[in-house]
Amino acid sequence: MSTEKQKFTDSIKLPLMFVVMIWVIKVLETSFSISFTGYGLFPREAHGLIGIATFPLLHGSWDHLISNTLPMLFFTTALFYFYPKSAKPVFIAIYIIPGILLWLFARPSFHIGASAIVYGLAAFIFFSGVIRKDKRSIILALILTFFYGGMVWGILPYKDGVSWEGHLFGGITGFAAAIVFRKRDPFQKYEWEEEDNDDDDYDVRDLEISYKKGYPFE
Repeated sequence: MSTEKQKFTDSIKLPLMFVVMIWVIKVLETSFSISFTGYGLFPREAHGLIGIATFPLLHGSWDHLISNTLPMLFFTTALFYFYPKSAKPVFIAIYIIPGILLWLFARPSFHIGASAIVYGLAAFIFFSGVIRKDKRSIILALILTFFYGGMVWGILPYKDGVSWEGHLFGGITGFAAAIVFRKRDPFQKYEWEEEDNDDDDYDVRDLEISYKKGYPFE
């Protein structure tokens, strides 16, 4: 239990740091009545290139920030907890690649918000479950679908003022990462699972012996 507790503690450190950072940025904007939107990503303009690094840190409103906080914390922690060997390169890819795609292909407007990362992480976790077909990944995918299944509509241009392109490119990046890293972090059985399997084998042998000796089944 202490090992699992330490693993969880290590897994949540980066997500907490990221969430604290984006909240501090929003507090600074509000406290000093300034806006960092100009540091967002503006497609196909030289001044918008800096946004590839900064756009996930900026949010247009408190509602925007709050809506991204919980899924950001949940998905990133799940990534580092369940996929420790893949976590860092996957997170870096999901942070950078959607921004590059946005700069190349998105509408000419400032794009800001951590939603692209949220969609990338969600896609990675979901498609890892589909591709790997192990218990852990499948359960994670089912949990994600149950709580966040409605996110799929976010990749469509259904609402003005929403960077659906960021959602789409984040999802594509997460899907690609699930394929590239599909052989890392193989599923490992816990000790209690192995014990259950041993008990099952023992029960089957008992039934076979009982059958041969003519004993009734209970």
